[in-house]
Amino acid sequence: MSDSSQDKNLPATERRLDQAKKDGQMARSRDLANLSVLGGGAAMLIAFWPAAMGYLRDSMRYQLRFDHELLQKGDLLQVQLASSVGSALVVYLPLGLAVLLATVMASIAVGGWSVSLKPLVPDLNKISPLTGFSRIFSKQQFFEVLKLVALTSVIVTVAWVFISTHLVEFSTLLLRPLDSALSQLGSWLVMGTGALLVVVAVVAGADVPLSIMLHKHRLRMSHQEVKQEHKETEGNPQLKGRMRALQREVAQRNSVAAVPQADLVVMNPTHYAVAIRYDEATMAAPRVIAKGADLVAMRIRDVAKGCSVPVLQSPMLARALYAHAEIGSEIPPGLYNAVAQVLAYVYQMKAALRGQGPMPQSQPVPEVPPELDPHHVRERAAAQEKTA
Repeated sequence: MSDSSQDKNLPATERRLDQAKKDGQMARSRDLANLSVLGGGAAMLIAFWPAAMGYLRDSMRYQLRFDHELLQKGDLLQVQLASSVGSALVVYLPLGLAVLLATVMASIAVGGWSVSLKPLVPDLNKISPLTGFSRIFSKQQFFEVLKLVALTSVIVTVAWVFISTHLVEFSTLLLRPLDSALSQLGSWLVMGTGALLVVVAVVAGADVPLSIMLHKHRLRMSHQEVKQEHKETEGNPQLKGRMRALQREVAQRNSVAAVPQADLVVMNPTHYAVAIRYDEATMAAPRVIAKGADLVAMRIRDVAKGCSVPVLQSPMLARALYAHAEIGSEIPPGLYNAVAQVLAYVYQMKAALRGQGPMPQSQPVPEVPPELDPHHVRERAAAQEKTA
């Protein structure tokens, strides 16, 4: 096998992508996950900030209460501690669940979802130094480093511009009343978070198609892998051909039981036999109800003779019918004339045996088009090869 055939330069097929998805290998965008965490958390804070702050203020007011009763009953300290933990969970747990849900939805939006335990199976290749070295200098890692450098540069630039334009406000922040200072600090926090979200959103918009492209790049296939997959999907051509041949042989053997219903059997004396039936009321053209070669042909002949079905020797017509007509199907239009000649002969002979007419003088020689005779086609092909 040449080395070029092993190069994985062909795009992954749909079957390869589906199998990778079942194994837990899907495209994932880290920046989209970061955007979902930051954006989901910010959205939850903006939506529930007033109610959460009021709840936390009342809770802290209760927790900071310290009186004579608390000194007399030490167990109240444990109650207050448990109450503080419960109050924190009431605020932070919904926020965490919302961020988790946003992260999961972002991951599903990029590569879909799949339940697989294969990623949990230990793989020695993952801890191999050579494999780790190749991952460090892979194309995907190069893009990750380049993206991280670009993101860091943009964030540092935005932060520097923001700080440099608000130096005066920062210097006077401590001189302001507490409410005004906290309000200004909250406003700056919202502006900074908004600028960060814009940067991350731009990076995530570029990272999503890049992650999908790199995922498909990792799953590229070689020519040999594509051929092997085609064989597994469509089946081995030699095996399928052998199975079809066996199926035809079984069908031919089973068709012997239909020979007694035939009007006549056309034979090549030693190789082929084809049983034909024609009912003018129900059939548009004569049909082949049984056919066979070699031993099956001899069996058809014996059954036909035992059931008084006429057997005619016509090698060309027998070969043409065997090659171009399937069991249960009508004969090819090109053989209508030839089959009509032998049927007319059989009908006249049966009428003579019933005393309803003269016996036919001789068996007709059906006119079979040469292109429908397999022997003629092979002989012509051999002659063309000799002349060439």
